[in-house]
Amino acid sequence: MNLTGISKYMSKILRHAPELIGIDIEYYGAWADTQELIKGIVRTKEKNFNMEILEKIVANDEKQRYSFNEDKSKVRANQGHSIDVDMGFEAKMPPEILFHGTPETNRESIDRLGLLKQGRNYVHLSNDKQSARKVGGRHGKPFVYKVLTGQMYRDGYKFYCSDNGVWLTDEVPPQYLKYLY
Repeated sequence: MNLTGISKYMSKILRHAPELIGIDIEYYGAWADTQELIKGIVRTKEKNFNMEILEKIVANDEKQRYSFNEDKSKVRANQGHSIDVDMGFEAKMPPEILFHGTPETNRESIDRLGLLKQGRNYVHLSNDKQSARKVGGRHGKPFVYKVLTGQMYRDGYKFYCSDNGVWLTDEVPPQYLKYLY
């Protein structure tokens, strides 16, 4: 069984397309019923999928993409949704500097328009250059921006931190972006 493949499939379901397996995602909290998720994955992707495998994926995912509620009756993706959900994040003061990685081919557009959430609910920012570079390298040669998040916060922009430490905001105008590499 390919756990990476199942994890990617789960991510697609929980963040973008619950209809693939016929489940609902709660608007508040973005929770899915654990047993319904398991049944849907068994029916559509992996007949041997079960709670033990789901727990292993949630516990061992290197980006900590998923979390359970207290009794593990519900599971969710921690961020990255394109479906309409309210994760219940509280606004927080961000670090003075965060980072954003992107393929180098996106630089011209970002330099002109800033960082936009595109089809997602938020723009994602990383705590460190290495994580941002890794994200930026998923779809081409990576380019990393330094984001002046402290100044943005002082200027009235809101920031949220997901359960797995990814910083989120609605947009980053170009004046808050500096080239890193």
